Amino acid sequence: MIEEYRIGIEEEYFIVDGETKGTLRHMPTAFMEKAREALGERVSGEMLQSQIEVMTRPHDSAAEARGELQGLRRILGGVAADFDLAFLAAGTHPTASWQCGKKTPTRRYDGLMHDLQMLGERNLLCGLHVHVELPDPDTRIDVMRRIIPFLPVFVALSTSSPFWESKRTGLMGYRLAAYDELPRTGLPELFESARDYQDYIDALVAARAIRDSSYVWWTIRPSQKHPTLELRAPDSCTRVEDSVAIAALYRAVVRHLVRNPKLNAGIDAVDRAIAVENKWRAQRYGIHGSFVDRDAKQAIPVAQAVETLIDRVAEDAQALGSRQELEHVRTILGGGTSADVQIAIYQEAEHRTGNRGEALRAVTNWLAHTSAQ
Repeated sequence: MIEEYRIGIEEEYFIVDGETKGTLRHMPTAFMEKAREALGERVSGEMLQSQIEVMTRPHDSAAEARGELQGLRRILGGVAADFDLAFLAAGTHPTASWQCGKKTPTRRYDGLMHDLQMLGERNLLCGLHVHVELPDPDTRIDVMRRIIPFLPVFVALSTSSPFWESKRTGLMGYRLAAYDELPRTGLPELFESARDYQDYIDALVAARAIRDSSYVWWTIRPSQKHPTLELRAPDSCTRVEDSVAIAALYRAVVRHLVRNPKLNAGIDAVDRAIAVENKWRAQRYGIHGSFVDRDAKQAIPVAQAVETLIDRVAEDAQALGSRQELEHVRTILGGGTSADVQIAIYQEAEHRTGNRGEALRAVTNWLAHTSAQ
């Protein structure tokens, strides 16, 4: 049994009408009560009432995490069906309009909405969050800094948000483009130590800019609640196997960085700026684009960058008992992300019916069906 680098997975979903697959303006109280009765602390509401989050317990193996995540989806789907509802796992809902959203009434979300104003109302977005246990605070900050060049890989592999308000955005992953409107998002700064990071948090809290570190929403951050480093870059993945594969890859990369302290130790402002560019390229092109490679002084295909990373951390995945889950990353490269499937379904249905509305309906039907698998 692997007892190091325990892993936890959190997924955000859209709760939708079971027939139309449209998002809800008001979350039914009875549905949330039944969901909490069935799942306990493993389910919670989100800032907008049309969204919900499920979370696994900490696990020693990716296989155990997959089993629980499949169970969470199955149970949530059953509860939703009892209320003629369903759920979609995707970075954006293809047809939802943010103007129709309604805030969940809690003290935290009241304060957030007051602070964020329209940006909070536009936060109709769902992500995949992966926690890997790193008990030492300095190790968490060190790994957070040195993993920055690899973060665009996780964005590319998870793209599931090609539509926004019934329109093709031209991006494979639109979610982060919208999410990065919020403050304290994007890639983290190049903190050198846990003390540097804490000084930053203390300054913001003292100035009453934020209440605590949970109001920092970078693509990766130290968790406030748990002794973990939390990956937040990926879109919510429609297929549970994709979620687990990305989680397994992240866990292996974290272990690799801990065991190879010289890797990316000299990361500088140029490296971070290139990572920002590559993050954008991942959002725009998904797995079909290329990344800027500073050392090679050229662009390299995303698929090549992913394969190189898989080879680099293969021994770590083996030690963690997750080689099978890591291999599924290659399945994503070969078969496409959720965004690829959504676009293909949309194009086929639009060609067949000549109707954009029917094409979008085909996409939301696929999302609902596949999310519940």
